[in-house]
Formats: sequence, structure tokens, C-alpha cells
Amino acid sequence: MASAPQKITTFLMFEGRAEEALTFYTSLFDDAEVIDISRYDAEGPGEAGTVKLATFSLAGQQFKCIDSYVKHAFGFTPAVSLFVECESADELDRLYGALAEQGAELMPVGSYGFSARFGWVNDRFGVSWQLNLAS
Repeated sequence: MASAPQKITTFLMFEGRAEEALTFYTSLFDDAEVIDISRYDAEGPGEAGTVKLATFSLAGQQFKCIDSYVKHAFGFTPAVSLFVECESADELDRLYGALAEQGAELMPVGSYGFSARFGWVNDRFGVSWQLNLAS
């Protein structure tokens, strides 16, 4: 029996950097892939070659993203973040280092009351990630 499609999917809206972001994210996780990508052509309405709609997966979880051709006065916020349960301290440190590069550290990797090893970072695209060592 085939499994039902994912009912709720995280949707990320970029302004010209969607493909760069999804390529970066899929490079970080072993179980990751670009499932589908369509791009605007010369007819628009977005800039030719930018992402009209893409679907990718990270560790079995699907995401969708676009390059919005409409400029917005808002971006991503840490109020919504991607929470990753890491299997080892090495995995957590690797992901934290890669995501923090050109990003912003919100909580450095450390021991907190709720977790023995945890870190929170905004990546170079503004997407917020919480990384936790699974107990």
C-alpha cells in the first residue's frame, strides 16, 4: 500500500536565492534530494531561471520553496524554526558550523537545562534552525 502524501509541508519563500538555499540544505543531510524544480521562463512573471516552485526533502521531510517575484518587507523570523534531532555531537557540530557560516548565532552550542547539547542559528538565507542532540 502506498503511503499518503505529506499533508502539511513547510514552504520557504525566497527572493532570488531559492535554488542556492535548497542546494545548500540538500548538501548537509545524507537523506536529502531535490524532488522537483520548475523555473520561470522568459514569459515571467518572475525573472527567467529563478525558482517558480521546487520540492526537496531533508531526512524524509518534504519542503517546498519559491523565488517570489513580488518584493516583500518581511523575511524569515526565528519565531518559526526547523528543529533537527541530531544523532551525535559530531553531526550537531557539523550542521551548526555550516548553517552559522555567513549566518547569525542565536544560541551557541552548549548544555542548557532542557538539553545536554543544543544550538540555535539563523543561516545565511535567514532560515532559523534549532539543533538538538537526541537523548
